[in-house]
Amino acid sequence: MTHQFDNSWPRDLPGSFLRLAPDAAPAPRLLALNQPLAASLGFDPEALENHAADWFSGASAMPGADPIALAYAGHQFGGFSPALGDGRAHLLGELITPTGQRLDLQLKGSGRTPFSRGGDGKAALGPMLREYLISEAMHALGVPTTRALAVTATGEDIWRDSGRSPGAVLARIAASHIRVGSFQFFSARGEVDKLQALTAYTIARHFPEATTALEMFDAVAARQSRLIAQWMGLGFIHGVMNTDNMALSGETIDYGPCAFMEAYAPGTVFSSIDRQGRYAWANQPVILGWNLARLAEALIPLIDPDGEKAVEIANDRLGQIAHRYQADWLAVMRDKLALSGEDPADEALIEDLLTALQGADWTLAFHRLASATTGDTSLLKPLFQDFTAMEAWLPRWHARLAPDATATLRKTNPAVIPRNHNVEEALEAATNGNMTPFHALLQAITHPYNAAEPFMLPAPSSFGPYKTFCGT
Repeated sequence: MTHQFDNSWPRDLPGSFLRLAPDAAPAPRLLALNQPLAASLGFDPEALENHAADWFSGASAMPGADPIALAYAGHQFGGFSPALGDGRAHLLGELITPTGQRLDLQLKGSGRTPFSRGGDGKAALGPMLREYLISEAMHALGVPTTRALAVTATGEDIWRDSGRSPGAVLARIAASHIRVGSFQFFSARGEVDKLQALTAYTIARHFPEATTALEMFDAVAARQSRLIAQWMGLGFIHGVMNTDNMALSGETIDYGPCAFMEAYAPGTVFSSIDRQGRYAWANQPVILGWNLARLAEALIPLIDPDGEKAVEIANDRLGQIAHRYQADWLAVMRDKLALSGEDPADEALIEDLLTALQGADWTLAFHRLASATTGDTSLLKPLFQDFTAMEAWLPRWHARLAPDATATLRKTNPAVIPRNHNVEEALEAATNGNMTPFHALLQAITHPYNAAEPFMLPAPSSFGPYKTFCGT
């Protein structure tokens, strides 16, 4: 079977894109191809072998592709930009999978567009491989996410503040690239007809059970709440939760300065550009509500013809988000702790655990709880400088454990995450021409519940404080 393309975005949403082709990579070379994903999308293996490097770098056009750069707005660190858009990406079209699923295929790092705002539209190899690693890890962990199909070296050098790096293009698969910022774009321009068209398109594509903009908003809020609760449970920090990086599909999108927290500290920030800690681990649920408020603002003309009534309705929905999120967070933590059913005291049990966990490795602490169900704390205790609070907490936890707790804990708490030092080592080696560490790490993080000793341990003290960068 060969892949099937459609191009519903340019057909159904005029005024939301610019049609232009990616830059042609001068000497494309395929570095990483997600073979299982490619097969699920319906790609013919022989066609991929012959054309993948060209198709996924922009060097040649895929049959059926109609490349466009999407227009959108967005609040970036709280400040509104009415016209952002794809500054280094091209949506090639939508793949219709053998099961009938419609998925976007986008190239990232594929050249300058009218939205590039002075940038070169290119991407360095490291950030593209980073997105490949982290997004595939998230998929393996059961978190809704865009996925990496391929990374292709372009054969040209990219210059950034850190110096010269090999250029690369990421081929990304997404349920769609509809963002909160997509709605803000039309709202800011007062184009209610286009706002209505985008809402109808989004409902048809993602929420067929919805019949109104308000019902769509409710469905988006539900998906986003569950998503952020999953992030929090894994210690994942997105790093740049701007409204243009929030997908209505409920997928994690745009893996720029993201990272996983190691030592538990609620204020953990990795992004070099998040100087105020706006997107710290503990603030992500707050930003969930803030971003959804911006979506509600954009939808006001469609919620009710009476503006005041529309605002009242929207505020009522926004007032429910904190309660919705708390329920999702408790569900995630009950799974992580293998609790039996639900108990009103669970919230206090979880809060007291978080107090006891301060400074301990988040992933290892939860992973090693499986060995503590019988009272053996020999693996857990070395993670703590002071085990006193944890020792007092454990009997309360034991009293709430489900009968199959040990097995549940091993299925819900990963042994392996993309630890920052391992990611950096793999990216540095790849930049220097050695892809072996990348593939070894990829193998480990896509089987996260299997013990893989070299990849389970925290960064050595010599690794030092860690900062991430957006990669533009």
